[in-house]
Amino acid sequence: MPAHVPNAGLTRRDLLKRTGGLAALAAFTAACGGNTGRPSSGGGGGGGTKVNLSQWYHQYGETGTQQAALKYAKAYTDANVAVQWTPGDYAAKLSSGLLSSKGPDVFESQFNIGMVKSNQVVPLDDIMADVKDDFLPGDLATNTIDGKIYGVRMIIDPQVIYYRKSMLDKAGIKPPETVDDLIAASKELTTNKVKGMFVGNDGGNGMGGPALWSSGGSYLTEDNKPGFTGDRAAKAFGKLHELYASKSILLGAPTDWWDPTAINQGLVAMQWIGMWAVPGMQKVLGDDIGVIPFPKLDAEGKPAVYSGGWTQFVSAKSANVDAAKKFVKWLWIDQEEYQEDWSLSYGFHIPPRKSLAAKASKLQSGVAADTVKLNQDYGHTDNPAWTPKMGTAFTDLLTNCIKKGADPAAEIAKAEKTVNAELSRLFG
Repeated sequence: MPAHVPNAGLTRRDLLKRTGGLAALAAFTAACGGNTGRPSSGGGGGGGTKVNLSQWYHQYGETGTQQAALKYAKAYTDANVAVQWTPGDYAAKLSSGLLSSKGPDVFESQFNIGMVKSNQVVPLDDIMADVKDDFLPGDLATNTIDGKIYGVRMIIDPQVIYYRKSMLDKAGIKPPETVDDLIAASKELTTNKVKGMFVGNDGGNGMGGPALWSSGGSYLTEDNKPGFTGDRAAKAFGKLHELYASKSILLGAPTDWWDPTAINQGLVAMQWIGMWAVPGMQKVLGDDIGVIPFPKLDAEGKPAVYSGGWTQFVSAKSANVDAAKKFVKWLWIDQEEYQEDWSLSYGFHIPPRKSLAAKASKLQSGVAADTVKLNQDYGHTDNPAWTPKMGTAFTDLLTNCIKKGADPAAEIAKAEKTVNAELSRLFG
């Protein structure tokens, strides 16, 4: 199970939407209970006058992650760091905590412009100044508003298409390079026992962003206008419906797209999934795994990879902002051993530092190295100005186009109204 799926009741995509929309949840004021995740006053543990810091995590699904977080906190000697490990609805817990001084000093989430407008986070430009060039541009951009960097990436989770080499070879099919190739391959690989591809039980909404990027579009333009409009975007969304309507994709799988069961059990030849699943696939399939990005729409397009992940922030409500920033720098910038451990000893993720990813032994060969390269070449990160309300409108667009065969141009027009209203609210 990937780090982003803490429990069966909250999917990774749900969690990303909700944690990305902390400002939208600011009205949530339910009590968090007596455990704030902070050590008692006076430091505890013989710390004397050391500053007390609280660090919050969601509950990762990977064995050993909680113990690792505790180990890192204990190793830090300049403050007493108490780790709050939150099962269940981390987004609601965090939203409530960020409203008061009883919340975290340091926490993980995904960045959203509302976090800045609500004064929930502080800029981290000073601790990032010497290492900015060691991060991919997208990992900086996804945590930047008005030229200020507000977070440090902790892990990178690219989402791509993995395929069974033997199945494609047997059918005489080359790895798809265009969306039409993908649709054709999925049809040809479909038999009475095997479907060509698994893209999620919702029919492929998760590929909406990559399909848009592969057409040359974007969620928002650089000057914060809707970037998902026009004929090429409509064509891209129409192609997702064509794939869905081809009867070559698996629906009703026992586990969803983020779990490799479908490809591991031979139910499909190709699967849209995250890099976190590589060890699980290799354990079952060995070297019979290849990887491609979401293919380019056509000769004018470009392949695309969604580059997700988690980021570390410092709360603006912290009573010890400077000490919290110092701890974040120590753990997520200075301690390369811990950064590699966090990414690769429990789950399977890319360390955000380019220099670290380049020398991490588990990423130097095979499908892992190929995935890292695809992420570097074609990765797209979240736009922090894309709000949860915009995301809901875009998801509705995709659902109507993919599963219902609705006219993409009409659906784009509806979503565009919602997005423009949100942009007016944010930027005037």
